[in-house]
Parts: sequence; structure tokens; C-alpha cells
Amino acid sequence: MAEGARGWGRRDLLRRGLLVVGGVAIGAGTSEAWRITHRRTPIAGGPAGTTLGNGQQDVGSGALEVVWSGRTNQRLVALTFDDGPAPQWTPMVLDTLAQHRVPATFFMVGAQVRRHADVVRDRLAGHEVGNHSWEHRDLAALDAAEAYDDLRRSHDAIADLTGVPPALLRPPYGHLGGAVLHAAARLDYRLVLWSLQMVEREFPDDPAGHARRIVAAVRPGTIVLGHDVGARRRLVALRGLTDMINGLRSRGYTFVTVSALLGAGMASTTTR
Repeated sequence: MAEGARGWGRRDLLRRGLLVVGGVAIGAGTSEAWRITHRRTPIAGGPAGTTLGNGQQDVGSGALEVVWSGRTNQRLVALTFDDGPAPQWTPMVLDTLAQHRVPATFFMVGAQVRRHADVVRDRLAGHEVGNHSWEHRDLAALDAAEAYDDLRRSHDAIADLTGVPPALLRPPYGHLGGAVLHAAARLDYRLVLWSLQMVEREFPDDPAGHARRIVAAVRPGTIVLGHDVGARRRLVALRGLTDMINGLRSRGYTFVTVSALLGAGMASTTTR
């Protein structure tokens, strides 16, 4: 129940224009109800708000795209890796990709970039780097100012490393709130989620089995989510990366970065 309504009986709540659903007081048109229901969710500037104040919104072009996959009939697939860079497994992933000449998109955590820049320095040619927040906090729980400051800090770290400002954002856990959308628009990002996730828990100690599972599930335009740091169970996916690459190529798939995938989708749409 909302904090301001604690201790009230159901009859008291109804007299004040409130309805109780699942233990929560919901407003029925009174100013008192409005105050209770908005106490934890500010209209503007809070985690759920897509606006900041009442003035002109500083959001670049004022447009924002959220994508889960590419809109294409071509057999294109984008591999993405989150949470790095780190000495743990990022070099292994980069080595495998280089061996097979596969481009990928790395959604990097800004603090990790600052801490482990040497791990990836001069190794990102042909790859793409997107923003994955500063310290992998849940951005959907932050207010507008906090979300923007977090992303801006990571944005600058990635730009310093690569020489190119990132154009893509993947929020930690795939969590979106209004403040995240507002901050992403201010930074002129495309918001990139995923349409297929590596499922290491289902294939303990079976890299080949995991690779077959991913290969079978890919379809044109798939964005695959993987990780190049984390719990050791994730090594199942990384150790099977060569099988995954070979399996997808045997099905006629070409590997591209996320931006190239989305660009292919735009091209196919405009030529119809």
C-alpha cells in the first residue's frame, strides 16, 4: 500500500477517492490520490519519466530507435559481447574472431574500459564498440540526471579508447525506463537489445552442444547476446565460438556488426 495510505481502512480509502488493488492504493480522481500515487514516481526527471522538467527537451534530433534484430531477409547475423573488456576472456574472444575474420560488436562498461584499455587497444579494427553503462548499474532505477551522467561518463571513456564516439547503447539487463530513453536520445544513440541469447546454463561442459543450439536458432537479422567476462559457466559459449561460426557459415550466414546489420535492413526497406 502507498506510504501515505498506511493505517487507513478500506472505507477510509474509498471515501478519499482511492481504490485498493493488490494492497496498493490507486487514485480515483482526487488530488490526495494523485499525491500518493506520484510520490514515488515523479512525472518528470524520475526513473520512469521520459521528460526532464517543463522546458524544451535537449534530446538531439528528438527521435530514438529501439531494436531487437535487423529487418532483413539476407542471411546476416551480428555477434555481440557484453560487460568487458577484461583480461579474463576478452583476448580469447578477440583471438577467435581474428582467426575466423569475424567482426563483432562489443558493448563495453566504461569503468572496465578505463581499467583495462590495454587489453583491447589496437585490437578493435573491424569491430564496433557500444556503450553498456559506466559500472553496469540498473539504469532503469536511476533518475534522468543520474542515467545521463552514467552514460556520458562511459561514452567519453569509449571515445577516448577508440577515437570514435559510440553510437549504440545496450542498457544493463536490457532494462529500459523513461530516464534511460531520455539519456539515450540526448546522446543520439540507437538502443540495441537482442533477439537470441547464449544459454550457457543449459549446456554445462558441452561447448559443441551449445553451439548447435545457437546455430539452429539463428534466422536472418538475429542479434546474438554473449559475454566476454563473468561466471565460468560462460566459457561454454566462448569455447564453442569456433563451432558456432563454422555452423552458421555452413548455413550461409555472414557475420556483420550491429550497425552494418541495421544498415542492411534500412537498405532493403528503401529498395522495396
